[in-house]
Amino acid sequence: MLETIEIDPAGEPAGTVIWLHGLGADGHDFEPIVQVLELSAAVRFVFPHAPKRPVAINGGMEMRAWYDIDPRAPLAGTQDIEVSAELVEELVQAEEARGIPRNSIVLAGFSQGGVIAMHLGLRSPDRFAPASSRCRPTSTTMNTSASKSASPASMCRFSWRTGRWIP
Repeated sequence: MLETIEIDPAGEPAGTVIWLHGLGADGHDFEPIVQVLELSAAVRFVFPHAPKRPVAINGGMEMRAWYDIDPRAPLAGTQDIEVSAELVEELVQAEEARGIPRNSIVLAGFSQGGVIAMHLGLRSPDRFAPASSRCRPTSTTMNTSASKSASPASMCRFSWRTGRWIP
């Protein structure tokens, strides 16, 4: 199971946000956003730390990364994406065991974290709440084995320029 930072609401949570960070960051990266959002609903936040792995694009330096990026082999990170999605799925199942239904779990992510959120969200047999991404994965990795129940309508992203969700 991934190491996480967890922030519980004062009351019983109505849902959970699992927020995945980008390349080289860790779960603390988006921790401050909880206060900024000023949510009226009781929402639990889970900020996992990606595994540490060598990243080719950064000279093989070991860092927290959901997958390897090798510009000479664009599909090199495909297996890492699968493994990372499985690790995040374990977090989802832990939330379900706490009584939070999948459709009340938001998968959010920035950069690499967004790729993992989209990868998992598109393959889930049951819909998640909307997933966010600011990094476009390859069409090969996203088009394979997508679930019929996870349509593109269940995916959106937030525009910091306009302050709106974009379907």
